[in-house]
Amino acid sequence: MSFLVLQSLTKRFGDTTVVDGLSLSVHKGEFVSLLGPSGCGKTTTLQMIAGFVEPSAGAISLNGRDLTKIKPAARGLGIVFQSYALFPHLTAAQNVAFGLEMRGIAKLQQVKRVDEALALVGLSGLSDRYPRRMSGGQQQRVALARALVIKPDVLLLDEPLSNLDAKLREEMQVELRQIQRAVGTTTILVTHDQGEAMALSDRIVVMNSGRVEQVARPTEIYRAPATAFVASFLGKTNWLPATIAAGTASIGASRWAADGMIDGATSASVRPERITFGDGEGLAGTIKARIFQGHHWLVQVATEAGRVLVIAPNDGRAIPDEGTAVRLTWRTEDMILSRPENAS
Repeated sequence: MSFLVLQSLTKRFGDTTVVDGLSLSVHKGEFVSLLGPSGCGKTTTLQMIAGFVEPSAGAISLNGRDLTKIKPAARGLGIVFQSYALFPHLTAAQNVAFGLEMRGIAKLQQVKRVDEALALVGLSGLSDRYPRRMSGGQQQRVALARALVIKPDVLLLDEPLSNLDAKLREEMQVELRQIQRAVGTTTILVTHDQGEAMALSDRIVVMNSGRVEQVARPTEIYRAPATAFVASFLGKTNWLPATIAAGTASIGASRWAADGMIDGATSASVRPERITFGDGEGLAGTIKARIFQGHHWLVQVATEAGRVLVIAPNDGRAIPDEGTAVRLTWRTEDMILSRPENAS
């Protein structure tokens, strides 16, 4: 049964529609990410759930309650902001206890719950430290503990890892997911980072220009993007012009099965990591550049169908040199054919 429900949620600022009829049902304990480029409406959606922005139309309900009639402080939500918003004059423990004090929780109970929250995020030994003496990752943990200590019905995360360096961000993704699973709190994350959304989410909501393009599990949304926007935004993909005739797709001089597709011009989408270097068959091309990335190679290939990106694993196999003539091949099931109006 759905726990948090957004129904035809809309927000307009003057003549500009920022969120346009967004509907979404979130189950209790689920981790859902709102993913999209800047200006797509994901943060505004989060702010409407939090109560900081009033919807122009639509409804928000939480466990059967109409949230739009409840003040932000009474909605029972935990929020972690991009800036963390810690009080600089308070210690880690005092920052975490702030929400409990506002709710009139007894002092002894406060101490117990603060200690538990700090232990949950791995900061038991830093309870007396002030934010200015803490690293970005430690401050992020304090903000998370402060949001969780009130035992919120829903945890709202607004780009909480964006201020961290790449290595620490990856570490915190693992920790955040483990913490969320441990406490079982329903969580909504706003992010523009595709890798972050895929690493953390049970489901991803891809947004574009205020509307939902697709809602699905990370594996499904990556394997079978519903639109060209989703395919291009979530990871890398190659768009190749193709022509379908009698159940066959022609890409350059190469041929691929296209059973059930209507004859005519179309576009083929192929993820770069699904492409391999074949022997004698496949799309002909010449390697123009290859870049070593540690655990994989990025290879640019000029073909008769256009420039193709190949991601080849660094597994000991030799990668052809620049200027080498090659054949590119992939499995039919790894290619998505779409009509021209759906391609980019």
